[in-house]
Amino acid sequence: MGDRVRITDPEKLSLLYERFREVCLVEKEVWKEIFMPRDISQGPVRTNIQDRYEVEIDEPQIEAALDDNIVLGSIALGAAIQEYREHILFYRNR
Repeated sequence: MGDRVRITDPEKLSLLYERFREVCLVEKEVWKEIFMPRDISQGPVRTNIQDRYEVEIDEPQIEAALDDNIVLGSIALGAAIQEYREHILFYRNR
């Protein structure tokens, strides 16, 4: 197994939090993995290539709070993610 890399870049984190919200709303539960199109800075862009990110929430009560906000909709879940963002960690395998 490869090493995991924690994502810390603010711009990338912003995109991951948004994607996390979208996936949770669609799946109707807190989801522990998300996929994002791979960043390609040069050459042809293939939209079917995606990177897999593992999602870790470091406290069970925060995961429960996020789960409770899913049924309240996008705005409520987005606010909860914003409030607890330091407890939501994203990792990508090398």
